Amino acid sequence: MQEVSWLERKCVKRPGHGSSMQHTCVLPNSVLEPSRCTRGFPDRPISRPKLYTFFMPYRTTTRVSLTALLGTPVTDSQGTLRGRLKDIAVATGPDAGKVAGLVLKTRAGLCIVPSHDVMETPSGALELRSAGALVPLEDQGNYLYLQQDLVDRQIIDIHGRKVVRVNDVDLEWMGKGAAHLLRVAEVEVGLRGAFRRVFKGLLPRTTLEKLSRKLKPNGIPWQFVDVIEVDPARRVKLRIEYERLSEIHPSDLADILEDLAPAEREAVFTSLDEEVAAETLEEVEPRMQKALLEKLDEERIADIVEEMDPAAAADLLAELPEEQSDAILEEMEAEERQEVEDLLEFDEDSAAGAMTTDFVSLGMDATVAQAVQALRNFDGDPEGVTEIYLLDEKQVLRGAITLARLVVAQPETRLAVLTEQRVLSCPADMHQNDLAEMFDKYNLHALPVVDVQGRMVGVVQADHVISFLRDKL
Repeated sequence: MQEVSWLERKCVKRPGHGSSMQHTCVLPNSVLEPSRCTRGFPDRPISRPKLYTFFMPYRTTTRVSLTALLGTPVTDSQGTLRGRLKDIAVATGPDAGKVAGLVLKTRAGLCIVPSHDVMETPSGALELRSAGALVPLEDQGNYLYLQQDLVDRQIIDIHGRKVVRVNDVDLEWMGKGAAHLLRVAEVEVGLRGAFRRVFKGLLPRTTLEKLSRKLKPNGIPWQFVDVIEVDPARRVKLRIEYERLSEIHPSDLADILEDLAPAEREAVFTSLDEEVAAETLEEVEPRMQKALLEKLDEERIADIVEEMDPAAAADLLAELPEEQSDAILEEMEAEERQEVEDLLEFDEDSAAGAMTTDFVSLGMDATVAQAVQALRNFDGDPEGVTEIYLLDEKQVLRGAITLARLVVAQPETRLAVLTEQRVLSCPADMHQNDLAEMFDKYNLHALPVVDVQGRMVGVVQADHVISFLRDKL
């Protein structure tokens, strides 16, 4: 028995009739006059203190697995068998996760009934509230089906940033009586779900559920599930999008793509926008890069390559057949194409082959305020910028200013005053082994690359050196 206190009113819950709870409240004399207390309670005198009895629906939550529900007989209110549960239809898009209906296998074929027109009986069977709610299932493409589309298939765990295979789905009955509704709670990807499916039909339902509950659960809440649909037309119809994948770090997204089967991988990658696809493409191995681009046309590939770091784009095109590489370059914008073509001329094991041409540079007379504006206008990856470089009128490297010094300086300060006394750089033909030693010796985050005349042509970033060293291990 549970007690609830509301200011001066004391309310005690007691079992009532059916699916309700009877509340008997004792109120002080000042709350209600006797003449008003008798309203709704004829032929019963009220004395002080007064009793006010009312009824509220009793709500519960009962969890049940999809495996246990499948095959459950469905009857009408007279107990006549109308069919057996074959699947559960779930809405997508803005209503994702809501149980839209229950699919029944009947003598007349597949039918569907809205979930709010079905309730669970004490015996575990399902009962229709209205026989007229059961209608033929004419268009199967409007819903996601838990058994057909989810069980034993790969899904993306957005929270855990990984690919998993679904063994079962847990659902919840919410409330009783008029509020008896069914909703998807989570997908089971561990041993518990596999146990249910293996032993279904071999053990009674109650025994199977009891034994499975002894196994450690491994569930993913429905809000963190991204379903993979390989059919492009059905994906559009169901409004299945992968917008949340853009919030995942490109390295994690690359791991997810590598773990997917080819058809699922293609479905996910082709749904990404150009920027996210470009960032992800930079993180995967050359073999996987080719596989991801295999089904795309040159125009789409060019749009993705334009969003990539020029050095990464050059590395990618160098791995492709020359005919395909040339076709992609033809589809690219002139400026991006020129940058990539210049990089393709360098030896891939040299500093120039490892550098990016995206960097921020200013003239010798520039101020801090101008440097901040240049950073705001920078089209490249801002996370890769660690220094701003000073170049003279011949583009010869004259100085470098770290962002830390830039932040603490006054807007009118000239950058030449803030530059390091000694500016490190490397020749374009320096081998990557020597480049790695230089990064290690001076603990560098970035290193300018210059040609034989001392003109700055690019920057090698630490992450490229780290990748080079990792490949050698």
